[in-house]
Amino acid sequence: MTSNYFGILAPQLTGFVVDQVQHAVNPSTVNESKIFFDPLVLLAIQWMNAQQFAFGTLILFAGLLLLTFALLRGFFMFLMRQTIIVMSRQIEFDQKNEVYAHYQKLDALFYKVHATGDLMSRMSEDVSRVRMYTGPALMYLVNLVVLIGFSLFYMFSKDPLLSAYVLAPLPLLAVAMYFVNTYIIKKSESIQSQLSELTTIAQESYSGIRVIKSFFQEQHTWRHFNDKSEQYRKSGLSLSTVEAVYFPVIGLLIGLSTLLTIYIGSIYQLEHKISSGTIAEFVVYINMLTFPVSAIGWVVSNIQRAAASQKRLNEFLQVAPRIENAANPAKISEIKEMRFQSVDFVYEHTGIHAVKHFSLTVQKGEKIAIIGKTGCGKTSIAQLMLRMYDVNKGTILINGKDISGIDIYSLRELVSYVPQDVFLFSDSIEQNIAFGADDLNAIGIQDAAKAAMMDTEIGKLSNAYQTTIGERGVTLSGGQKQRISIARALSKPADLYIFDDCLSAVDTQTEQQISENLATYLDGKTSIFITHRIIQSISFDQIIVMQDGQIVQEGTHDELVTKEGYYRELYLHQQMSEHPTHF
Repeated sequence: MTSNYFGILAPQLTGFVVDQVQHAVNPSTVNESKIFFDPLVLLAIQWMNAQQFAFGTLILFAGLLLLTFALLRGFFMFLMRQTIIVMSRQIEFDQKNEVYAHYQKLDALFYKVHATGDLMSRMSEDVSRVRMYTGPALMYLVNLVVLIGFSLFYMFSKDPLLSAYVLAPLPLLAVAMYFVNTYIIKKSESIQSQLSELTTIAQESYSGIRVIKSFFQEQHTWRHFNDKSEQYRKSGLSLSTVEAVYFPVIGLLIGLSTLLTIYIGSIYQLEHKISSGTIAEFVVYINMLTFPVSAIGWVVSNIQRAAASQKRLNEFLQVAPRIENAANPAKISEIKEMRFQSVDFVYEHTGIHAVKHFSLTVQKGEKIAIIGKTGCGKTSIAQLMLRMYDVNKGTILINGKDISGIDIYSLRELVSYVPQDVFLFSDSIEQNIAFGADDLNAIGIQDAAKAAMMDTEIGKLSNAYQTTIGERGVTLSGGQKQRISIARALSKPADLYIFDDCLSAVDTQTEQQISENLATYLDGKTSIFITHRIIQSISFDQIIVMQDGQIVQEGTHDELVTKEGYYRELYLHQQMSEHPTHF
């Protein structure tokens, strides 16, 4: 406001100077009855008149005063920009952190049904558009409201009738805005959705580039992306076309106001109703209004885009995580016992009944094997242990307490998990292995790698443990990624170790060696192995055989190989594959 106040004084002082020049040429042309000045300008004029300056000195002092007003306006504008723009950056910082923190709280089901590219787009593009509103758009909005308010006040104070003529074209601007706004907001929402889709396609293409190349689908993938990109381009051009017409129309209306000022002002001046200085003052007012009024379209566009982006952000921010801590969750420091009691679990988004009437008790220090074909529900059991999902029926008890009443973070802190779908970060091998441990030295990292049969291969790499692997470990083989994932799990001190089919990509001999190492490394520790093969190197306290989501066999290895059923069939098949000469 202060910046615009000093800016609005310039037209009045300019009008005074023009009147003084005109009066010097022809004193009879000045009409004193219509002159109105701001108190600050009036005080300055009275002081200059009191000094009885010569004409040249008066003009010089008036010019210095105009320069002073410009400097003061620039100084306060700098402070305004520093305040509002910096504030908008802080809002952007806070909002991105809020979105990221909320993403971290959301459950596994959320990420199964939402594309990664869409999540990234909302955090980057949508938050940036909201910042444009809270920063530049808000600043220009306040600026134009204040400047237009000051200008209208002084213009109507100077000459109401001339002001009415001059401002007559401006209501047409409001009509144009009314029709444009609806189109802009609809188009903005559509454009943001298309951008999210483009981001998702690009992200999936980059992550799956080896699959694309191996199936020779580069051209097909490119055409698919190009089609979506073309739709996005057309939508963007359509919106830009409206804006391209909108801004020149605003300029035309401003130009029309300037012409009216000169034309009607000249008629009034000839009739001795106003002075030449008043005409000059009104022309300066109109020119000052040119940018604020033309910026209305830009501000409106950004407000509408920000509204569309904030709506998209709220769609996720208002999603409550399904897996949350209870009101007063119990924290646990160890896992003495884990008990499944008639557990049923159905994946909500697919309707698959993954676990049926599952009952199992795991005591501290036991080693459990869960064996079954793909899709029998083995991994779902691991997910339920970590409380990635909640059971539909039955209960899971840890140390006699319902898992839903236990603090999630204290539970997961006690569990070390090797997922079936291995994920490695684009970082050094050392950092990937040490990811789950709070304080781990180089010796601990190397010991974990040795247990996973990866130490020798890491030593052959160019930078050993400091070697940076690509995104998702793209520079490593499937077996190497699995072994680094195992080392990462072993490096974390835990009460419960869960290995979910983590040896599927290694050869039989390496699998045997790793199994032997794990048997030693996990001695006395609670561990659960989920696998589709029989691991004979580890002496399991219980072996659970699953089929179609339920337990069909359970017992020790010696007990199960003597009974007819899936386990015996699998054992004989493995023996035949590994020792064909014995059969």
